[in-house]
Amino acid sequence: MPVLNRIADYQSDLTAWRRHLHQIPELDLDCFKTAAFVVEKLKEFGVTDIHEGIATSGVVALIHGNEPGGTIGLRADMDALPMDEKSGVDYASTIPGAMHACGHDGHTTMLLGAARYLAETRNFAGTVALIFQPAEEGAGGGRIMVEEGMMERFGIDEVYSLHNAPGTPLGEIHVAPGPVMAAVDTFWIDITGVGGHGAAPEETKDPIMTAVATVQALQTIVSRNAPALHQVVLTVTQIHSGSGTNIVPDTAQIVGTVRTFDPGMRDMVQERLTTIAQHQAQVFDMRAEVTYERGYPATINDPAKTAHAIKVAQDVVGSERVDGATQPRMFAEDFSYMLEARPGSYVFLGMGDRPQCHHPAYDFDDQISPIGASYFARLVEMTLPLAKDR
Repeated sequence: MPVLNRIADYQSDLTAWRRHLHQIPELDLDCFKTAAFVVEKLKEFGVTDIHEGIATSGVVALIHGNEPGGTIGLRADMDALPMDEKSGVDYASTIPGAMHACGHDGHTTMLLGAARYLAETRNFAGTVALIFQPAEEGAGGGRIMVEEGMMERFGIDEVYSLHNAPGTPLGEIHVAPGPVMAAVDTFWIDITGVGGHGAAPEETKDPIMTAVATVQALQTIVSRNAPALHQVVLTVTQIHSGSGTNIVPDTAQIVGTVRTFDPGMRDMVQERLTTIAQHQAQVFDMRAEVTYERGYPATINDPAKTAHAIKVAQDVVGSERVDGATQPRMFAEDFSYMLEARPGSYVFLGMGDRPQCHHPAYDFDDQISPIGASYFARLVEMTLPLAKDR
């Protein structure tokens, strides 16, 4: 079965909704205008079981099928990124310093398209919980929704989501069992020395020298401690120190990110990074303070639910356009918290050759909205089939 004909008929509406949302990007937990738009549309579709204010501005709406059964959760993120838009489109962001540069406007639109179809047809046995989540990009809205008891409150048995994928052929769906996105951690190393005049460095304890040696030594964590078949990324992204051309500073700071899939590798990197930073400082007769902040865990797909997601994807786009063994990506996702709470699967929907997510010229491709909406809708119908269809 290709894209559902009824959803294909929504194309102009889906495009209009998405471009409206694109113009009003909101950050973190403060997705109130987006949530209000979502609620307005859901009510237009005849959805009455709507719950607002979850994780500050999140929305969960329930649509009940024509027969009793279990409950499946479908999640879309709503928040934008704190950056200025340079896409040049005539529906660009109207909010300075905020932009939908990751396609969450498209994700929200696709789930709304599925909601409209499911509310019309109710061709399933059980309940679908439509999860519109804020704060994927930073504050971890997915974690907050789980901690607030969303899964238990709405009786969600399994949960699914998707993400647009620039660089993947248009309309293809890629997925794999097991880890598909990495855990993300952030570290800060604050080095304290003794400042002084640049003309008399022998009277100082130069933290810049320690910072340089530390950055070099950190590269051995992956090359000499992580087995070659384990994917680990450690990237130093910032070094801050100094204020003048003739001043040896008192302090230096190193900042970076760590990406892992395996919990053991995550522990190893934290331990080695702390040891290296502190001992390198001692070598130079200084001290280093390490702050290591663990962020989102790895996004790990349940094997059985992913096998089911592959069948649904094949139903929608054809088996030749589904890759069921895609390589994991080193990006991170707070849908990982939902997958820790309930089994499910996270897929990537190809968007062709376009600027990557988080690029100022990024723009979601409205051609894929009916595909994503159909995938969501068929997930419900194939997971919760009516008695006659079993």
